[in-house]
Amino acid sequence: MRMRPTLSWTPTGDVSPGTTDLGPVTDALSAGDVLVLSGAGISTESGIPDYRGEGGSLGRHTPMTYQDFTSSPQARRRYWARSHLGWRTFGRARPNAGHRAVTAFGREGMLAGVITQNVDGLHQAAGSEDVVELHGSLDRVVCLTCGDFSLRRELARRLEEANPGFRPVAAAINPDGDADLTDEQVGDFHVLPCTVCGGVLKPDVVFFGETVPARRVEQCRELVRGAASLLVLGSSLTVMSGLRFVRQAAQDGKPVLIVNRDVTRGDQHAVTRIALPLGTALATVAGRLGIPVEDGGAARPV
Repeated sequence: MRMRPTLSWTPTGDVSPGTTDLGPVTDALSAGDVLVLSGAGISTESGIPDYRGEGGSLGRHTPMTYQDFTSSPQARRRYWARSHLGWRTFGRARPNAGHRAVTAFGREGMLAGVITQNVDGLHQAAGSEDVVELHGSLDRVVCLTCGDFSLRRELARRLEEANPGFRPVAAAINPDGDADLTDEQVGDFHVLPCTVCGGVLKPDVVFFGETVPARRVEQCRELVRGAASLLVLGSSLTVMSGLRFVRQAAQDGKPVLIVNRDVTRGDQHAVTRIALPLGTALATVAGRLGIPVEDGGAARPV
C-alpha cells in the first residue's frame, strides 16, 4: 500500500523557539551509542536546498510522485530532463562541516549508526561508513521491469550522448536532484530504457507517495533499539518515514535531541531542540569534545 504524499505540516499549540544550548548534545555524544538521523537541512551548507526551511524548494516546486512517474511517459520525460541537468550540479556537491563532524563522531566510536533521509551521498563522501540511506541514493538507477541496478554516472553518460544539444539554464536545483525547467526547456528530451530488458528506469530513491522498503525500515528500527539516544540533524520530520523512529525512541524512553533552526513535527517527543546552523553547531560540539574535524571531502564522479 502506498501512502498519499505528505508535503507540509502545520504546528499546533505553542511553538517553542528552541534553544542555543549545545550541552545536551555534547553530553549524549560523550556517553556514546548515539544514533544520528539526518535530513535535508544538513546539506544546505553544501549548496543543496532543503524542502521546507527558509527558501525551501516546496515553495516553488512539487516533487515527482511515484504515481505520476510510473503512469505517465511525459512525466518521466520531464523528470529525467530535469534530473539530468540537476545531476551535473548536484553530483559535484561536497560534504560540509556538519557531514564531517558526524564522520568524526563515528570515528571516535560515539555513534550507534547513521540514518539519512537524504539521497545525496554526502555522509559517505565525508567518510562515514555503514550509512543507512532511508530514501535511497541518486548514485544508483533501477529498472522497474527487471530490477537491474546500474550506476547513475553511466546513465548520465548515455543521456549526454542521446541529447547532445541539451543545455538549458535551470532556475534552481532541488533537494532530490531535480532542476526547475519549463516544458519548453524540456522539449523532446530523449529518455533511455534499461540496457538489459528495455524497461523503465528510475533513480533508486523513494519518491513521494512510495513506501520505504520494509527490510530497510526494520534495519532502522533495530538501530533505534540498540542506541542510547537519537540525534536528529536538519529534519523537519514532516514525513512519517523519519518521524516514526523519533516516536519509537521516545516510547522506549530514549532521549531525542534535535538540531534544527525551525520547529519540527517531532519537537513534542524531544528533550531539546537546538535552533542553530548545523555546521556551526556540530563543529562547536566537536571542539568541546576535543575531536578534530577534517577539512574537505570528496565529490562524486559525474
